[in-house]
Amino acid sequence: MRKTIITLVCVTLCMGLSAQVSPNGRVKAEKFSDHITVSYKQNGKWQEIYTAEFPGINGGDTRSIKDDYIMLSGKRRHCTNKGKESAYSLQSGGVLFVRVYNDGVAFRKVGRESMGDKSETDVPITIPYYINNWMMNWTDGAESFYPKNRSFKQGDHLSYPALFEFPDHVFGLLTEADIRHDQAASSFYSLDGKNKFNIVHDKNEQNAKQSSWKLMIIGQLSDVVESTLVTDLSEPCKLTDTSWIEPGVVSWVYWAYNHGSNDLNIIKKYVDLAATLGLPYVLIDAEWDMMKDGKSIEDAVNYAKEKGVKPMIWYNSSVGWVNGAPTPKYRLNKPEDREKEFAWCESLGIAGVKVDFFSGDNNMNMAYSIDLMECAAKHHMLINFHGATFPRGWMRTYPNLLTTEAVYGAEWYNNVPTFTNRAAAHNATLPFTRNVIGSMDYTPCAFSDSQHPHITSHAHELALTALFESGLQHLADRPESFLAQPQEVKNYLGELPAAWDETVFLGGYPAESAIIARKSGTTWYIAGINGTDQEQTLTFSTKRLKGLGKYVTQFQDSGDKNNPWDITRGNTVETVQKCQPRGGFVIVVKK
Repeated sequence: MRKTIITLVCVTLCMGLSAQVSPNGRVKAEKFSDHITVSYKQNGKWQEIYTAEFPGINGGDTRSIKDDYIMLSGKRRHCTNKGKESAYSLQSGGVLFVRVYNDGVAFRKVGRESMGDKSETDVPITIPYYINNWMMNWTDGAESFYPKNRSFKQGDHLSYPALFEFPDHVFGLLTEADIRHDQAASSFYSLDGKNKFNIVHDKNEQNAKQSSWKLMIIGQLSDVVESTLVTDLSEPCKLTDTSWIEPGVVSWVYWAYNHGSNDLNIIKKYVDLAATLGLPYVLIDAEWDMMKDGKSIEDAVNYAKEKGVKPMIWYNSSVGWVNGAPTPKYRLNKPEDREKEFAWCESLGIAGVKVDFFSGDNNMNMAYSIDLMECAAKHHMLINFHGATFPRGWMRTYPNLLTTEAVYGAEWYNNVPTFTNRAAAHNATLPFTRNVIGSMDYTPCAFSDSQHPHITSHAHELALTALFESGLQHLADRPESFLAQPQEVKNYLGELPAAWDETVFLGGYPAESAIIARKSGTTWYIAGINGTDQEQTLTFSTKRLKGLGKYVTQFQDSGDKNNPWDITRGNTVETVQKCQPRGGFVIVVKK
């Protein structure tokens, strides 16, 4: 009898299970007959993070993988990662690939049975136990808040990226990467209003040969914030020449006026602002094809070039909001029209385009976006997607895509009064959610008010320019407001990088605070914000900041409404920062 029990146990283990563990020994993916279970090791114990269902999993060939590449924009220039990839055959047909990295797990299916009906297979996932979540309702432009422990019910449509907190300060960020031309993107639905979800792909009429990568970044908050797993999993750069691609800061007309750019006199003010501060770009927004007083877009472009500022212009994608939306419309949809338009832009000396108002995650939008990036690259044009789905690693594949909106950003001060009271907490949540997965065109930094007031402090607003990563960093405020600031603030904006060699998380917690250090060349920028309505003391360590210099400029809040700045110079970084309600700080450290 005893021998029989031992035999049964052995057979059960041999039938059911194989496991891959990350190189650092902290992340594990176990294969069972009908699901994959992902776990994380903390304090010597494994805790289950989630399971993903795949009926009929067999086999399991494994290989080591290594990522090593250069990014022209983003949180880190030189990206490296190591992991293991297992290939499992599926009873329904096709192969399931599972990758286990030091900072997370990803899976994708290739050659599945459902290819014939041109649809993607749903993937049910279960997150058995989490303490807190920060999840966003799905919208076609990915613009919403990430409330803590939001209530949701069965059938609710939810969006990536979704952040979960587990015991022992472990976090997981669920998202997607590497969308190809024949694929639709995915999102997920609640199956039970609690901890079971279904990953579902949007409409796709193409015969896709594989799915995208579904991934969860796992670890401490520093692991999540600093991760490059989304681009690690994406296709390598497809451009042979990238020498013309230059990230940079942009002066932007829309925020102050809640309107486009059909007035040359206003456009000139923003060109002059860029020239005065030393910003490389100006964005000429919507309605430039309807210029007032007999002027034209050529007049605006020529004025910018005369001032040494590179102009970018706006287009309506004409697949989302079309009726009643601003112009120009229908200039990019057909391949021949797109080619003609971008060739014309290149001939005028336009540096890039902002394309707005897409309509979601279906294959039509994904393929159209890729066509836009490829055609733009042919004509040395930078791309900024607005009103679009969130990044899924395209910035590695097509590095002329320097930023994407897909965020509830400062533009919303024009739209709703509710943004005013929620902005500080929202700002302190974005570094742990949306901005983890790619460049984010929040359009930060406004010291004056637009249609609805803001109650974040001056130092909080300035901090957003370094706290939020974007390959094109559009400054929101009006020229007279920027030019009225102290010279040190104007110098800061003129020297601000839009691409980073290194990013280091220094502290914080979603909606409460965030402190991030970013390095460009030999200069470190340390930015922190208070997301609460109470005074808060933020502390951090500089031990992980390699090559930290001794020339320090600190921007803090004075507490005086008539003279809001406290700007100091010295040779010591103050690692204890007393922040006003909704306040912040920026510290610039040079060699």
